[in-house]
Formats: sequence, structure tokens, C-alpha cells
Amino acid sequence: MTTWQTVCEVTDLQADAGVCALVDGVQVAIFYLPAEAAVFALGNYDPLADANVLARGIIGDIGGELVVASPLYKQHFSLSTGACLEADGVAVPVYPVRIAGAGVQVCV
Repeated sequence: MTTWQTVCEVTDLQADAGVCALVDGVQVAIFYLPAEAAVFALGNYDPLADANVLARGIIGDIGGELVVASPLYKQHFSLSTGACLEADGVAVPVYPVRIAGAGVQVCV
């Protein structure tokens, strides 16, 4: 069963940046891209750096793929699939996320 949890208000998000929310004990990095009218949610844990840092990463575009660059080793993770572009077989979890009214909801 899917349970959506409101984690913050849209006004709590920063445009073209990430924030971290704790959802059911899981750190989730939420990225807001208002120009694309999109919000993305990934696991905050960077498996290559062994640290919870992805919410602090820089959002960009590589070959048409929206990505977040880890702030530690600068590897790129797809915002839509969680796959690491530089390391085959490495990925972070992707969570369903939506804007419902004024709230941001995540399903973990």
C-alpha cells in the first residue's frame, strides 16, 4: 500500500537546489526545479563517498539527463533513475514525490 507523507511545504524548497527530509527513518534528498515544474526525490546517501550528502549537491544537465553532482567526489546521479553516470551498477534509491496543494509529499 502506498502512503504519501507530507514532508514540507513548497515554500520550504529552494529553486534548483536540494533539501534533506527524514521520512520513516530514511534520509531523502528532495530537489526542486521550478523551470521544469518538477520535484525529484533520491536517497541522500552517496554510496561512493559513504556519506549522507546528496541533498547538498549541485543540479545540472549532462547530455539531456538531469543530475545531481555529489559534493564530495563529484560523481553524477540521475534525478530520474538514481543511476551513477560514472560508475556502472551504482545507484541510489528513487522515491515517488509530488506536490499536493502547498505540500511536498514523498512515499518511502
